[in-house]
Amino acid sequence: MSAPCTHLENIPLVEMPDGGCEDCLAIGDTWVHLRYCVACGHTGCCDSSKNKHARAHAGSTGHGVVRSKEPGEHWAYCFPDDAIVRTG
Repeated sequence: MSAPCTHLENIPLVEMPDGGCEDCLAIGDTWVHLRYCVACGHTGCCDSSKNKHARAHAGSTGHGVVRSKEPGEHWAYCFPDDAIVRTG
């Protein structure tokens, strides 16, 4: 049995800025849902989006925890541990 994820213990619940996926906007593309990096504030697109920029950001920076940026959704996800927690 694996150890529980400790990355999701203290999620900063700061107000997230408006705006879409930074990387999709830069290339003129679209996204399905948005994710907010709790380490640096980068907004990327979800795994259902064709570019998966939030996951790519996590892989290239080591910033493994994102919050959903979708209205009415209150959860955070840890890429390294494939774990989710409710934040509100």
